[in-house]
Amino acid sequence: MDIISILAESVRSAFGPIAAIYALAAIGLNLHFGYTGLLNFGQVGFMLVGAYGVGISVSVFELPLIVGFGVGLLCALVLALLLGIPTLRLRADYLSITTIAAAEVIRLIYRAGFAEPLTGGVYGLQNLAGDFRVWNPFDAGARYGFGDITYTGAQMWTMTVTWSLVVLMAGLTWLLIHSPWGRVIKGVREDEDAVRSLGKNVFTYKMQALVLGGLIGALAGCMMAMHQASIQPDQFKPQVTFFLWVILLLGGAGRVLGPILGSMLFWFLMNFTDGLLKGLGQDLGLLPFLNGPDYGAIQLAFAGLMLVVLIVFRPQGLIGDRKEMLINVK
Repeated sequence: MDIISILAESVRSAFGPIAAIYALAAIGLNLHFGYTGLLNFGQVGFMLVGAYGVGISVSVFELPLIVGFGVGLLCALVLALLLGIPTLRLRADYLSITTIAAAEVIRLIYRAGFAEPLTGGVYGLQNLAGDFRVWNPFDAGARYGFGDITYTGAQMWTMTVTWSLVVLMAGLTWLLIHSPWGRVIKGVREDEDAVRSLGKNVFTYKMQALVLGGLIGALAGCMMAMHQASIQPDQFKPQVTFFLWVILLLGGAGRVLGPILGSMLFWFLMNFTDGLLKGLGQDLGLLPFLNGPDYGAIQLAFAGLMLVVLIVFRPQGLIGDRKEMLINVK
């Protein structure tokens, strides 16, 4: 077992395109929960409609890539309105139930047989990133980095664009939160009745936060489609939202940098755990009771254990404030 190679691969994953995509989606979730107190358990639904918005536009209708991104964001806007209008006037648990159910219903619809002409059904859509890769300034056949931490030209291009979007959305979040609008939504998180007593329309502010966070989640879905050059409905299972919650709580909810640090640390730990288990089991033979699929199951169990430990011992995460987690979410 080569521990140096395992560490190198873990560091590579912490800065890689998947970590960037999840950081982007977690920034949207942070706007929902960290700043507004909205219990959104269906962020993966926004990622799905964003990915399929750009995928169907490019693959089925052969529209330009930039139009596809616009369609993906428009789909997320419609989804946020459909989820928010009937639930945001009610208690937070209604939103949580609606979002997790809606994300799963959408996934099942997109994989259904009647939707196959548009979505590809269970097979999904392929060859989505042609225009995106045409713009790639990096040499596709070269590798960039140092030592064992290297990336292909395609990965470098995806990382450059996605991490740039992460920085842009983090900056936008910082500007919004330090504006009068941001002070209102933090007031909604802590005591929406008090905000309502000051004459503010709480429903409108909640809807604005839901839409904005959903659009950022859809943008993450669009970049996932570009990274993989293909999408398939079963990539967007509820466990993706579960990972996003672990990332947000690990980094620190209600902090601009929380989702970014959380995503990098989460994927470092996930890949380190996977490499360590496979090294102990396949290379050293110390885990003879495990076979191939078991390693993935243990990874998920590790993520769940990480979430439990965080909630019990450090609910504020790495850089969060414990007060951010002691909110009255109504």
